Amino acid sequence: MKKAFLFTGIILALGATVYASGDKESAIVTRATALTRIQVQKARLDEGQYLKVKNLNIRMLTEMEDIKNRFASDPAILDERLAVAQARYELELTSIMRPAQLAMFNQSRNSMTALSAPH
Repeated sequence: MKKAFLFTGIILALGATVYASGDKESAIVTRATALTRIQVQKARLDEGQYLKVKNLNIRMLTEMEDIKNRFASDPAILDERLAVAQARYELELTSIMRPAQLAMFNQSRNSMTALSAPH
């Protein structure tokens, strides 16, 4: 669960300044592109996978913004819906990667989580 929140935090941090510029759709595409580039480096994705992951990231970020807007007044439902969306995203993302890529990607995420954990 920590990984999901860390991943969501990274996504939000990537786009905070871009999102503030005003154009939500453009901001989401910019955030998705930045996130996809990081994922390409971590898992060594090929061009076809890059396009699939970028489209997945755009869908996920759009869905997360929609969920935040619709359920902002109810934190319990907001957390639940974000967790469900995150789980679905993780499942789709892992289905795009080959086993060796998935292992590299997970290792990278695990090392990020380990470094960010309090001692």
